[in-house]
Amino acid sequence: MSSTTATTATTATGSRAHTLRARTATVLAVLLALGIGYVGIGYMFTPDSMASAFGLPEWPHGGAAAFFDTKGIRDLASGIAVLVLLAAGHRRAVGLLLLVDALVPLDDAVNILSHHGRAAAAYGIHGATAVVVALTGLLILTERRPAA
Repeated sequence: MSSTTATTATTATGSRAHTLRARTATVLAVLLALGIGYVGIGYMFTPDSMASAFGLPEWPHGGAAAFFDTKGIRDLASGIAVLVLLAAGHRRAVGLLLLVDALVPLDDAVNILSHHGRAAAAYGIHGATAVVVALTGLLILTERRPAA
């Protein structure tokens, strides 16, 4: 095999790996965005069904229940922001946003634990979500652009 053929084969393999990695990162980002958007809509329109899974020992009632709308729009906006940046082709911005967004479920986990909520929800839902969001952001940020 000539060196030109070997280089071409290596480049083609590298290009396929890049494409697979980019597609995987994009699918993960879209799934995360749609998932958190769904959670946000749930908190805005059916908060009682969403609140029980969050992990806190008790929930606000009366006027304090406005917390659900606040949480809902925060989650919905987070998802929409990722989708808008992906659609605009701003992959680096998506990666950075996902790294920042990972702080939200991390804070949720800390909040649950500091208020004597369910540790399983803190670690299994919020902690795991923070890890997946951060790893997806890092996957996007460490993508290599194929040589032209």
